[in-house]
Amino acid sequence: MSSVAEKLARKSSRTVSTKQVRLKLVYVDFWSAVKLSFLIAVALGIVLIVGTFLIWMVLAQTGIFDRLSGLFGEISGDSSFSLTATFGLPQVLGFTLVIALLNVIVGTALGAISAVLYNLSVRISGGLLVGFTNQ
Repeated sequence: MSSVAEKLARKSSRTVSTKQVRLKLVYVDFWSAVKLSFLIAVALGIVLIVGTFLIWMVLAQTGIFDRLSGLFGEISGDSSFSLTATFGLPQVLGFTLVIALLNVIVGTALGAISAVLYNLSVRISGGLLVGFTNQ
């Protein structure tokens, strides 16, 4: 089967008498994969929203937006241009919320598709061989 698993079995039998079990993963439950991918996508969406908020606050506190507004005003000749009016915190967080919701939908769909594809590929390959030890 696998030379790495056999080497680990020989090595573990020499040092400590532990029992090694080799199992095949031949099925991934569809609804479990969908639930897990949904929860991971929601967690990543929350991280995205919080990270965007923190980055925007740091940039606002350091005065980057005021400097960029002045630079764009000089380039365009419009001294009333304000970057914070165009890209304020509500606009940025609203856009981030839309992107996070799209990521949740796409991430959940990809988790479901990957579970279906794995279950179909198991019919061809026979599954994934995994080794466990009891210590």
